[in-house]
Amino acid sequence: MREGQELTNELGMVKISEEVISIISGLAAMECYGLVGMSSKGLHDGIARLLGSENLSKGIEVETTEDGVKVELYIIVEYGTKISEVANNVIDRVKYTLEDMTGVNVIEVNINVQGVRVNNVT
Repeated sequence: MREGQELTNELGMVKISEEVISIISGLAAMECYGLVGMSSKGLHDGIARLLGSENLSKGIEVETTEDGVKVELYIIVEYGTKISEVANNVIDRVKYTLEDMTGVNVIEVNINVQGVRVNNVT
């Protein structure tokens, strides 16, 4: 288990790995309108590769600190959508979902738009 977030109360301790945080972040992001999917962190030959639903966490970096977690998402948006709106929706959704489901403090959510997908409509 990668180092993650540790929560303690009077009943005991819960450890949440960074992988779990990244999976929850990816699933929350995928619910946002205008988001086609997650992309790998690096661009190969200037082309962003769309990751399948089983590899969502590969397009997400999670950093844990004493104050909470920082999440960095690499996404592909749909052509014709306003990128800033999609990014803001993803940020809000990921932050809310992580705080609601896990109870961790989300310090920041950063979005990296790796590409735009154009549907082949003729």
